Amino acid sequence: MPSFPLALRRFLLAAPLIAAAPMAMTYIPSAAAHGDDAPKVVTSIKPIHAITSAIMKDIGEPLLLLDGASSPHSYSLRPSEARALSEADLVVYVSHSLEGFLEKPLETLSKNSHQLELIATEGLALRKMREGGTWENHGHDDHDEDHGHDDDHGHDEHAHDEDHDQDHDAHGEEDHHHEHGGIDPHIWMDPANGASIATAITDELAEIDPEHADDYRANLKTLLASLTSLGNDLRQQIAPIQSKPYVVFHDAYQYLETGFGLNAVGSITVSPDQKPGAKRLHEIEDKIRDTGAVCIFAEPQFRPAVVQAVVSDTGIRSGTLDPLGAEIAAGPDAYQEILRQNVGALVDCLGNAS
Repeated sequence: MPSFPLALRRFLLAAPLIAAAPMAMTYIPSAAAHGDDAPKVVTSIKPIHAITSAIMKDIGEPLLLLDGASSPHSYSLRPSEARALSEADLVVYVSHSLEGFLEKPLETLSKNSHQLELIATEGLALRKMREGGTWENHGHDDHDEDHGHDDDHGHDEHAHDEDHDQDHDAHGEEDHHHEHGGIDPHIWMDPANGASIATAITDELAEIDPEHADDYRANLKTLLASLTSLGNDLRQQIAPIQSKPYVVFHDAYQYLETGFGLNAVGSITVSPDQKPGAKRLHEIEDKIRDTGAVCIFAEPQFRPAVVQAVVSDTGIRSGTLDPLGAEIAAGPDAYQEILRQNVGALVDCLGNAS
């Protein structure tokens, strides 16, 4: 058994990973601009709610289940949210692998209720989940899937690493294999995928509410133009720090990395609802030293003790990334703000590193 630094040993005795965050508050807007004839739409997480809100602008308002302060990996529905689901005309979510709490409730919905699982959307560039936390191999992975979307970002994605030597001690973690063929579900973190998601939501709304189909499509046109402009702006911001190596808390940013050519070299944990073991943390600290990684990023949904332990042992700079936008107000602009916030955090930490 290797000898681990004091800070790491202290972390292994600490509380579970999930932070003592405030209870998630469901975003339930009031009346729609077009009255009560708008469909009742329920969305799972803030970035998906934001895209749906932009498509439904001036027509209706979707309901948001998770406000961003809680993790979809470990969420439990409240009775009021279960009732809202039962009355929904449309439920929009990413995948059962991400929002596992929805799986059983969705099975009980009326046949008249539509369900849109976005990971099955045509046009998405999908990525396989990476195994292990250190992602040894770089280059194109032939397991990546393209559902009709040309990946023209001009760079290779990180291939996943088969980690056969897992840490299964009392504090260890088992790799979490997602459903849908092991696809990484964090699809919204690339604005190109966001455009495909917006199109799929528009088509679904137009089908169930043909009276407002032209309005939905007009809103889609506006949103797509906004996402194109946003992508160009973010690409310019990222250019100076693209090659700088960094480590994330959990592997939620692969689409951001591949969309903008970033150089993430590992994650502390693969499955954020399971605590990483001593061996995993030791490997990550070795990876930081070997690659010269200059930043490590925490997430607001999870306790920062593990990140603090790595910072203490390695002296690496730290920042915060958040794929759910915990501190961003829900609404039609939240998706763009989530992407801006994450890119801003990357630029701030990596750009100021020596």
